[in-house]
Amino acid sequence: MIDGPVLVAEAVAAGLEFEAQFLAPDAPPVPGAGTVHRLADGVLEKVADTESPNGIVAIARRRSSSSDVLATASFVVVADGVADPGNLGTIMRSAEAAGADALVITAGTVDPTNPKCVRASAGSLFRLPMVEVESIAAIGSGLVIVGTSSHEGVDMWSFDFTRRVAIVVGREAHGMSSDSPVDEWVSIPQTGRTESLNVAMAATVLCFEVARQRRGRNGTV
Repeated sequence: MIDGPVLVAEAVAAGLEFEAQFLAPDAPPVPGAGTVHRLADGVLEKVADTESPNGIVAIARRRSSSSDVLATASFVVVADGVADPGNLGTIMRSAEAAGADALVITAGTVDPTNPKCVRASAGSLFRLPMVEVESIAAIGSGLVIVGTSSHEGVDMWSFDFTRRVAIVVGREAHGMSSDSPVDEWVSIPQTGRTESLNVAMAATVLCFEVARQRRGRNGTV
């Protein structure tokens, strides 16, 4: 379910297949977003996920990518057990903005089609290839699996992100387990008394460090 004309238009532009769009009495339809159903006044507010829907709710078919995309990917972000849909949506948005080739979601992660996740992704959900796997161990494809930690591993400024990497961020409450099946560990240097960053914040910082290093490698800083 996609709420609001801007996100619906983003999904249409990304090529999603739609089943239907449901409109408030005065809202214009979005071309390509499926069969139009005009609702009576006040009905959209009862069926939408938000308290103040922006005139339209559309239903699109879920789309996911084959794991084959990982065979040629050089930069992948992995959400391992991320529970909050807002966090997952933000991770998607940051991954796309930093140039990631795909997002991998392990079993136990929140449903990426959760309406809050859809909104937080700001359209990235529709464009960034998304692969669903059972566990980190199933990623493979020659990628260096990089675990993230608040207290162990190489600091991100010293870590070589110009290789083919899959950066894993873990559960909000406890992060990644120390025995997770990863190849290397990386951390974000911090000062002050803060124990750790929010998972979406940490993913964003790491994604843009990857982008920074790769721009430097290509001589475009």
